[in-house]
Amino acid sequence: MYRIGKYALALGICAAVLAEPAMAHHSFAMFDKNKLSELKSVTVVQYTWGNPHVYIIVKSDETTYTLECGSISNMSETGWKFNTLKGGDKIDVVFYPLHNGKPGGALKVATLSDGKKLEA
Repeated sequence: MYRIGKYALALGICAAVLAEPAMAHHSFAMFDKNKLSELKSVTVVQYTWGNPHVYIIVKSDETTYTLECGSISNMSETGWKFNTLKGGDKIDVVFYPLHNGKPGGALKVATLSDGKKLEA
């Protein structure tokens, strides 16, 4: 009986660990994948390198935009690193805007000040 209990506990822990990423993931339905918006020479306010998604907050004139990106592993595969951006950097961004019209969206590509383009 004791052995079965240990196996059941181990199986339960494995199931919880494997289910966690699925529970953390959310839909991208809030973004309008039929439109692209572009902002030139925006200032990076914050760059958050974390899971489940990387975020870039940029400011254009008086408007602040929150741009959602992919996961760390996906971003790494396309050339992003934890130190790719820092506050004060100037970049150009192309993104899928939010359906609700608020300033933000899902980043498609960023062009760094040296001209390097990185997909999100």
